Amino acid sequence: MPVKQERLLRVGVLGCGPIAQAAHFESCTKARNAELYAICDVADDLRDRMAATHAPRQSYSDYARMLADPALEAVVIATSDAFHVPAALMALQAGKHVLCEKPLAVSIEAAESLRSAVAASGLTLQVGHMKRYDAGLQAAKGFIDGEMGQLVALKAWYCDNTHRYAMTDAVQPLIVTSKNARKPAENPKADLDRYYMLAHGSHLVDTARYFAGEIVAVDARLLNRAGMRCWFVDVEFASGVLGHLDLTVAVRMDWHEGFQIYGAQGSVIGKTYNPWYYKSSEVDIFKESDGATHRMLGADGHFYRRQMEGFADTILNGVPQSGADIEDGIASVRAMVAIAQSAREGRPVKLADVAGAL
Repeated sequence: MPVKQERLLRVGVLGCGPIAQAAHFESCTKARNAELYAICDVADDLRDRMAATHAPRQSYSDYARMLADPALEAVVIATSDAFHVPAALMALQAGKHVLCEKPLAVSIEAAESLRSAVAASGLTLQVGHMKRYDAGLQAAKGFIDGEMGQLVALKAWYCDNTHRYAMTDAVQPLIVTSKNARKPAENPKADLDRYYMLAHGSHLVDTARYFAGEIVAVDARLLNRAGMRCWFVDVEFASGVLGHLDLTVAVRMDWHEGFQIYGAQGSVIGKTYNPWYYKSSEVDIFKESDGATHRMLGADGHFYRRQMEGFADTILNGVPQSGADIEDGIASVRAMVAIAQSAREGRPVKLADVAGAL
């Protein structure tokens, strides 16, 4: 665990559900420059158990009361997707920095409603696209921005698998639930096309944008067959780079995630693991300059903790934001809406022309 710095960002986590238990409580506790100052959940039984386990300084049943705490500096929004935007708005209005789980919102308009609030507040809002803190992806990004020269093409895939829960149950902490937990009015899993795109497609889209820049148009196909949903998406980037994305849930094999990138002075091939293994991606960088392949070990694979540290560095030390910002969050939602529309209508769709929700 990193050595704690003297000045720690005082963070409150909203929501004591699975993502908080599996990622954010531990990340705040382990981060070199942050502390788990407070937790908040309406379910008394769940909140009390998490408080006993993780020992925050404060525990709240009411979000407004947590935000009113003058010692609190930032919040992690770890709730269901439908609650992200109102919770983020409340935090910004209360003068608190925000790390919001992905996706930022479930509609373009809701995501964009945060833009003016962030600008007016002068505060940091970061979206929890934690793969940007995968050391393997960071090595690939460094090569792309430096030695690779002109980018030509990107292929990326994110394929959840049928065996993932048996595998993750072996490595995750026991996830505690409560019948008193607050749930959105609509069951998020009632529409699996929508649910899989928001839960998994948001990662794939952000990874593509992280490497190749702005997406301007998509041409998507969706096949629902044999209990699998498969999206193949041809992507047009503003830079002219050719792109192809594969989102498939759930494949009959091991977790299958990665990318291939071709450029003027080399290529990159990446294999990404199920996130709950906390294992950095295996990324092979071939450099035309020396005719050799290079791979970073990436021994520190706790990208949720590294995400928190990057967030805190920006707030405490003015370090440029390395995670996904408000514009990245909006662009990701816009791309997902465009993919859904393209698949539904069977035609290419420009991102600038879309509106509404998934």
